[in-house]
Amino acid sequence: MPPGALHHRVTAALSNWQLDDAEQLLAGVERDPSPYVAAVPTADVPDGAPTSLGRAWADTLRAELLVRRLRVAGFTLVGDPVAGDSPAEPALDLHAGVAELIDGNGAPSREDADPRSESASRAALAIALVRSAKAAFDAADDDLQRAAGLARHARIELLSRRIDAAMDEAVEAASLLDPALPPSALLVDTLGTLAGVLADLELMPLALDYQRRAHETAQAAAADPAVLGPEDTDPDVLVAVAATRLGELCAELGEGLLDDGAPDSAAPYFTEARELAEQALAQLPPDAAGIVAAQVVHGWALVGLGEHAAATGPLRAAVRLSAAAADRDRLASARLALGRALRRQGEGRAADEHLVAALGLATEHGLPRLRRAALRELCTLQTDLDDAGRALPYLQAYLADELDRVDERRTRWVELFGRRKSLLETERAAGQLRRQAYEDPLTHLPNRRYAEARLDGLLAAGGVPALAVVDVDRFKSINDSIGHPGGDAVLRVVGELLVAGVRDTDEVCRWAGDEFVILLPDTTAEQGERALERIRAAVARYPWVELGLDVPVTISAGIASATRGDDRKTLFAAADGVLYDAKRSGRDQVVRLSALTQTRAPGGAPDAPAAPAPVPDAVPVPVAATPLDDARRALAAVRDEATGFAPLLDPPHPPLGSDRPGEPLLGPLPRFPQPTGPTPVAAGEPEVVWATGRSTEQVQALVREARREHPDRPALVLRAAPETLVALAAEHGSATTLDATAMAAAVGPVPEPLGRTTVLCASGADAPVAAEVAFVARVAGTAVTRLDAVSPRRVHALLDDGSLVADCLVVVAGMDAALATAIGPLTDVPVVAVPTSAGQPSAFGGLGALMTMLNSSAPGVVVSTIDNGYSAGVFAARVSRRSGGRT
Repeated sequence: MPPGALHHRVTAALSNWQLDDAEQLLAGVERDPSPYVAAVPTADVPDGAPTSLGRAWADTLRAELLVRRLRVAGFTLVGDPVAGDSPAEPALDLHAGVAELIDGNGAPSREDADPRSESASRAALAIALVRSAKAAFDAADDDLQRAAGLARHARIELLSRRIDAAMDEAVEAASLLDPALPPSALLVDTLGTLAGVLADLELMPLALDYQRRAHETAQAAAADPAVLGPEDTDPDVLVAVAATRLGELCAELGEGLLDDGAPDSAAPYFTEARELAEQALAQLPPDAAGIVAAQVVHGWALVGLGEHAAATGPLRAAVRLSAAAADRDRLASARLALGRALRRQGEGRAADEHLVAALGLATEHGLPRLRRAALRELCTLQTDLDDAGRALPYLQAYLADELDRVDERRTRWVELFGRRKSLLETERAAGQLRRQAYEDPLTHLPNRRYAEARLDGLLAAGGVPALAVVDVDRFKSINDSIGHPGGDAVLRVVGELLVAGVRDTDEVCRWAGDEFVILLPDTTAEQGERALERIRAAVARYPWVELGLDVPVTISAGIASATRGDDRKTLFAAADGVLYDAKRSGRDQVVRLSALTQTRAPGGAPDAPAAPAPVPDAVPVPVAATPLDDARRALAAVRDEATGFAPLLDPPHPPLGSDRPGEPLLGPLPRFPQPTGPTPVAAGEPEVVWATGRSTEQVQALVREARREHPDRPALVLRAAPETLVALAAEHGSATTLDATAMAAAVGPVPEPLGRTTVLCASGADAPVAAEVAFVARVAGTAVTRLDAVSPRRVHALLDDGSLVADCLVVVAGMDAALATAIGPLTDVPVVAVPTSAGQPSAFGGLGALMTMLNSSAPGVVVSTIDNGYSAGVFAARVSRRSGGRT
């Protein structure tokens, strides 16, 4: 796969401005003569097929060759004169250049061609080659190849002084370089190229970060014999070259700090540069091409550390070697470093010779950072020599370069401001459209369209939501009593009371007229009933007299929970059916459809109960509860219950058949063994605040409310932005526990851990969900161990070394959904599998992972919903605490 050995030889020739040598190397590469000449079709390549990556790299190198020739001629890629070279020179006629290419059968130049016409043809051909190569890279499935191509194109744009275009290419390349990419020679080369582009864009801290990553990647690649192939660079050379480039950036940063009058801050950079250069010199063979570069960096670092005499000899040798090899780029660096050392030793005349030569080479070959450094050294040298006449031109040139940099930065900031403004305006317009499409204008709640789409999404994701349909009783009489404006006010108040009475994860929507629906994710009808009973009581207690009503407003509600195979219509029909029962039974009540038997709950239907059937003596007989007893118990529970939902797990359900007093038992009641030892203290599960779609201020307000109502348990904030996490930490101080990877925070006392949960993450793409699982499980009261980059092949090794000894295992595996099925048969520990949307595109992302897990026959494995780290963490903590309390 390109780029290979030829690529590296051409790149070296181009970097050294040996353009004829580069053209000769490229002459042997098979290609079409020009994008403007029709290629001969071949039988094995279909029409419209994208250009191969080999062809894309060849086009990229040819484009860079043409751009460098244009630069020598004084023009940019788009035909504009290079600033400062010939201000009066008009731009090239690219249309004439295209015509010349077509008429000349694709040849970029002829011996009798006019120089401007030849440059126009080169510019037109370079633009076409760049577009062709970019299209091929964009069509590639390999993100690393795309990033490598984009980084190289950013360098081409820099050669043409197109700063904005270079920035765009660099940003896109950086976005493709996932930290989880495996080490390779191409990754090292791409990171190094991107670091050089960022340095030329005056983003030195970023450049240092990317070059440091390139050095670490080179070390990892060299340590694994299977990574580098026979076509790749020798492992020692690969590491040494990356170390040299990192040392060069460190020395450049140190030099900048010295110029700013901060020698103490500069010293660590020079020390690191010297160590890196010494490592490179120790690893490189004596005849390696990188020896001179390492010597230059070593000498530069010694000069920065004040060891001028020790640096002079090696730098003189570097100048001789680079001059003999005609390596002009390296010669410019060596002369600059030697001139700097001589100036600081007091050898002004010798320093002047080398600095002037370095300035000429840097100017000729378009090396702006070297040019500015040489000008700065020459200004300082002439000032030290008290030669104002010679210092003034250098100072003027240096100031002109600095003004160009300021102009470039100003243009960049103006462009960034415009883009940001345009993005915000687009986001604002999109938000308005979303509100118009999904918001009820009267209550400002989500409307029916949103409720239908959200419910479809919950069911499609495999969730088991409950749905409550709420109706305002006798709303027509309310409108008749206080008028339609008053009726609208009643609807707004009812909507506010509904929102105030549900969890943060629940959603209240206005369905139509006086009817509302509440979506309750991962909730049973029984749990929803308790919440709706609380809301029903709150509506009845509201001071409706303030709105001109003599009779309190009441609501009726019907609740049903989804079962396997339900869709939106069947779930709504079930909830609407029990709402009708509530209306028919006298209104002002909540009726649920039992999630276990799919029958109406006791007291919810108008049927009279039958007498209890006789039960054999050997079977314990429970005392039958009447509908009145059930109503009294529900009312007491609502009166005594704290705000928010009760714990999600009730005591064990009675056996089927005892749901109604009149039905006989289908079997004996289970006998649960009584614990003999001390019962562990249950951890109060955290109050959850979902930060998605909320501002920092809204999240802070919800956390304060949760802490007031439940000071003995933490408030758990999930899916929060970094600024929200920072604000919570600033407000609550040491009471805050943060996890940036999980985008989560816990405010308040975290319970002592009981039991242990181990979270296994298959890939870097699954890391955010795994971090959320681990954080939630710890906050819910269990010790947590997290293992990353776990593959099915590692499972046996982890079992052998005891890494999987835990009370519960959570497997987060979207990229490798088979991991959960591989672990299940090998352990007797409960396994919770969490599919994620990071699955492979060919496997339909998270849906493919979910199907793989659901179709698994492995025992002891339960499957959570996609990307839901919260549910998996709470479940795992319950299992671990229960198991840990028994040991």
